[in-house]
Amino acid sequence: MNSTTDKPNRSAKPKGAAVRKTLPYLAAIGSLLALWQGYSWYLNKPFLLPGVPEVIERLIHSFADPEFMGGVKDSLLRLALGYPIACALGAVLGLLGGASRSFAVYLRSLISILQSIPPITWVPFFVILLQYGNSTIITVIIIASFFPMALSVLNATEGVNKTHLELARVFGATKRQQITKVFAPESFPSFITGAQVAFGNAWRSLIAAEMVGGATSGLGYYSSWRGEVADMAGVLLSIVVIGTIASVLDHLVLERLKRWLLRYRYVMGGDR
Repeated sequence: MNSTTDKPNRSAKPKGAAVRKTLPYLAAIGSLLALWQGYSWYLNKPFLLPGVPEVIERLIHSFADPEFMGGVKDSLLRLALGYPIACALGAVLGLLGGASRSFAVYLRSLISILQSIPPITWVPFFVILLQYGNSTIITVIIIASFFPMALSVLNATEGVNKTHLELARVFGATKRQQITKVFAPESFPSFITGAQVAFGNAWRSLIAAEMVGGATSGLGYYSSWRGEVADMAGVLLSIVVIGTIASVLDHLVLERLKRWLLRYRYVMGGDR
């Protein structure tokens, strides 16, 4: 009897937790849409600020627009090429900083100098150097997302358990073995966190670079082009799509991947 009555309670708990996690997002979306629609009614100038229904209708029609969907595909392709390279490069250099104190000081100094430069300012330089197109945009993405990843892993290597490191040295571990057997496993949670921060930088830099002339296609280019012809519905449409894609990739893909990879950390407190 007890086993049968416990089953509904165990199944109800995850559902309740899912509802608690979903409601804040729905409330945030609802408040933004309500504010948008309310101000549209107040302004009463559809050509200047179209309402939510008009933009949603435009969005539905845009799914059948090859030019718009091609731009979405181009933006995601650039992200898929640049973002993983930055994560891998940042992780490797961050781990090397753990094995070499002098290299860690050098890397931290390099990051402190270069990360103060907004990634978007590199666009004119790389347009001249690499010309328009994917090469410029991907390079900007790598620059933007490299720094948070490298810094996150580098900081994690400084917090590695000294006992584990000394034990590895006692057993004769080489620098390479220390990196792969001590620094890498203990820095892995920081790698995941750095990847999420790096994604935000990568996505924002991608859109900005497409807007200022680094590409002739993509979501950023579409938004800029629609603004030049005073198509406010198109501008708002691009803003909605940019925000939606970023939220889906961050909360539904990266967050779920983080919880799966670090599931041992969420055993006790995963429903909070």
